[in-house]
Amino acid sequence: MAKIILVTGGARSGKSTFAEKLALKIGNGKATYIATAQIFDSEMAERVKLHQSRRTDAWTNFEAPFDADKIIAEIDAEVILFDCVTIYLSNWLCAKNLEDKNLAADFENFIERLIKAAEKSCATIIFVSNEVGAGIVPENKLARVFRDFAGLANQRIAAAADKVFLAVAGFAVDIKSFAERI
Repeated sequence: MAKIILVTGGARSGKSTFAEKLALKIGNGKATYIATAQIFDSEMAERVKLHQSRRTDAWTNFEAPFDADKIIAEIDAEVILFDCVTIYLSNWLCAKNLEDKNLAADFENFIERLIKAAEKSCATIIFVSNEVGAGIVPENKLARVFRDFAGLANQRIAAAADKVFLAVAGFAVDIKSFAERI
């Protein structure tokens, strides 16, 4: 099976459910989960509860809102589900100064560390990420920077991935297998 898999799609597209089922299939009923969310309000707490309710004792769970590359390097597992890249990026970006001239370079280093940790791992790593750039241009700088970095992160992970699934309306299609190579 693939070493790195990216599962992407819009909100409520079915990407996490698909990724969870895929992880358990690859891991023969066992998998490791890296959760990136931080809970700041009741709405986010409900979202986290929804995800947790789908995970039984078949899952070994880690929380990594920051420095997930270090946790990936330490985990001895057959399959790791990383949910999700865009929340992880949001955590990182909200801790940064948007006016920092090194922000783009810092982002490159941030995403490179995550990819390198996945490439060095013995596990199959399934990254879940949101597609956020298909709508209108956001009206504020933070949202625009987030949208741009999320798109770049998805491109970087997809380039390193053996498979890339796009989830739409509860169905996932391996889009990398259809991609035009130029």
